[in-house]
Parts: sequence; structure tokens; C-alpha cells
Amino acid sequence: MSTDASAKASPKQADTAPSLKDRGNLFEIAGRQVDKAMKLINLDDDVAQILAQPKNEIITNFPVRMDNGKFQIFKGYRVQHNNILGPYKGGIRYHHEANLDEMKALASWMTYKSALHEIPFGGGKGGIKVDPRQHSKTELERITRRFTAALGSNIGPEFDIPAPDVGTNEQTMVWMMDTYMNIVAQSERNSVRGVVTGKSVTSGGSYGRREATGQGVVHCITEWAKDKNFNLDGAHVIIQGFGNVGTYTARLLSQKGAVVVGVGDVGGYIANPEGINPHKLSEHVAKTGSVAGYKGATKVTREEFFGLEADIFVPAALELELGLKEAKALKVKMVVEGANGPTYPEAEDYLLGKGVDVIPDILCNSGGVIVSYYEWLQNKRSEQWDTADVLARLEKRMKQTYANVRQYAQAHKTDWRTASYAIGLERLQHCYRERGIFP
Repeated sequence: MSTDASAKASPKQADTAPSLKDRGNLFEIAGRQVDKAMKLINLDDDVAQILAQPKNEIITNFPVRMDNGKFQIFKGYRVQHNNILGPYKGGIRYHHEANLDEMKALASWMTYKSALHEIPFGGGKGGIKVDPRQHSKTELERITRRFTAALGSNIGPEFDIPAPDVGTNEQTMVWMMDTYMNIVAQSERNSVRGVVTGKSVTSGGSYGRREATGQGVVHCITEWAKDKNFNLDGAHVIIQGFGNVGTYTARLLSQKGAVVVGVGDVGGYIANPEGINPHKLSEHVAKTGSVAGYKGATKVTREEFFGLEADIFVPAALELELGLKEAKALKVKMVVEGANGPTYPEAEDYLLGKGVDVIPDILCNSGGVIVSYYEWLQNKRSEQWDTADVLARLEKRMKQTYANVRQYAQAHKTDWRTASYAIGLERLQHCYRERGIFP
């Protein structure tokens, strides 16, 4: 099960990068990124203190009966970073290396992502320390329902709204919604569909949500191409991670004439200079759980993948995959972050120094949260918007935010990541200045 990163993660990666725990403290790295923007706008010390730590950190250990009748204890997390602009919002991931610092970093990024795009949400993130590949569908359902029950009133359509992430999908969200609906009063059941987003359309989800994150990435690529007078027709692309984001990014880029020449995920890396068919590859991944073994391409090492001749690199797997070693191997013109936090600060500095454009995650992978906002609105209004309407709204918002970041970066002579954070931080600071702190 996977939506926002490399499909069907497994504990042991082929030709692997270091495990998450060996890659450094993600929350500290996230803090370093934000600090640069805080200094640029001279953020109030009081606001900086508030944003330095999440408001709430929830950890729950809960038992679940396995198919063999025995019980297993799972550890679940929900971190609520900030809600000054609206309800906490962020994904639920199922991953064997899920940990608190990871959740804190991801929750803080959601705060800034929502602020950047002027979405009336705050930032949250959660998940369970579990490898979903090791469990049956019935076990995953019981794990999900028990976790939702354990969270209880810590989530809600006007308070904290989960969504899919690594290792979770529409079905996971439907289980969460149904569990929550059965916890609240009978008279409220149909008014709380918006407790989660990323649901199936049948159960109250939005058309366009499935492809939204990949669509947002592609909007940023097309805007960049216009700015650079770069022709995407025939451009070579490499993509790391072939879950929801990687798959739809590949499909949408191929419609514009771009050629996917390399793909990698937890199972391995493949390449074909003549191009890889994203539709056939996604069928292979659906059957096998990895891009490895796909007959339409040749197996390559991780090092060879990063050294492929290409114009665009889309990291769409897990965080901290692009280090200095990988950055030095890349031969691309741009890096567009489909995943959250895939790039080490040192690697980004190197790429920028080489003249490689880096479009940051909080700008370009926001299609998911934008359409999640539209799904939440549809649930509140008991409406169902058609696909064209949803995608038109997404395109307008993505392109407007892209233009705002471009203008800010040029005006302040800074990189795009710092500009993106600065815009979000200015909006948060303005709100705190107006509202003050209670009491």
C-alpha cells in the first residue's frame, strides 16, 4: 500500500541508501532549512519560539489481534505542529522506521506548506511503526481501526484531519473515517466525513485527489520550462520512487513528450535511454511491489541511476535520499521535490552552486493538500465537484503560488526554498501579531 512515496516499502532495500535512523535527525535538518528564512525576514523571536516545537505530540501503544489469534503491540504517532491558520492537517504513514522526530519534521513542513499556498489549515503528521507488507488486509484494517479509536477526539473534521501518505491509501482513509463515524454520536455520523481526506470517491472523496500531488509537481515543471524557454518534448527525466506521486508524475510528463529514462524504488533501479512506459511499469509495480524485474528496462545500480543523462530529477520516495554524493553524480538541470524533505542542505547548496534549479517540496508537492482542502470543502457542503473543476482550481493555485515564490526569490535574491518558507512565515507572523497569545 502506498500513495505518496515509493510503492510498498520493505525493511531491506536493494542497492540501498542508509536506513532513516542513520540519515540524521530529520527535525533538526528541517529546522536548519526554516532558520534561513527566519533570518531573512527577521522573524519575531516570540513567533520563532512557538514554531520551534509542535503544540502536541501524541504517542499511543495499542494491541491488535493478528490473523493467527495472537496479539501484537503497535506504536502510533500524531504530531500537531501548529493550528493558528486552521485545523491541523497532514498524512498518516505506515512505515517500519516511523519515529517521533520524523513526524515532528513532517508536521512542521505541513504548517509552512499550508501557509505558503494560503490554505486555511495548520500542520500535522502521524503514523504507525509498521511494515504494511508484512500484514494481511484484515490485519491492516484492524490496525487502522484500533489506531483511530486510540486517537479518539485528538482528530476531527474541525480540529485535525489526516490523509494518506507513505504506506497508506484510500482504503486506509475509509477505514479511519468509518471508525471515527462510529465513535461520534449517531446524529453526527454523516456530518463528519471530512475527518480525513484522500478517501475513495464512493465514500466521500474528491475526484482528482489521486493524481493531485503528481499534477502539482508537473505544473511546477511546466512553469519552470516556460521561464527557461525549455522544451519538455523529448526531455529526459529520472524518477526515484514509483508510488502515487512518481507514477502520476511520469504519466503526466509523458503526455507532454518527456521521456522517463530511469526509475528507482526500494526494490532497485532500472534504466532505458529509449524511454520507459509509465503505464506498463505501474502495472508491473502493482503486481510485484517494485520496479525491479521490469522487462522494458535494464537493471542499474543506485550510483548509476543518479549518474544517468537526464534533464529533470524527481525525488518522489522517502526523505533524505539526495545527499552530497548523489548531488555530485546528477547531470540534470532541475530537481523538483515530489517527496517531503528528500534533499540534504549540503546537497542543495552544491546543486545551486552548479546552477541546478531546486524546486522545494513545500511548493511543488502541495497538490495533495490543496485537493484535500477541496475535498474537505465538498464534505462540509455536501457537494461533489467534477474532475475538470477540481483540476482547474488546482492548476490556478499552483501556478499562482509558483509565481509568488519566483517573484519573492528574485526580489530578495535568495533560493526558492528560503523564499517559500519566508512567504509562509510572514503569513504566520502576521496572524500572530493580529491575534496575540491567549490569555
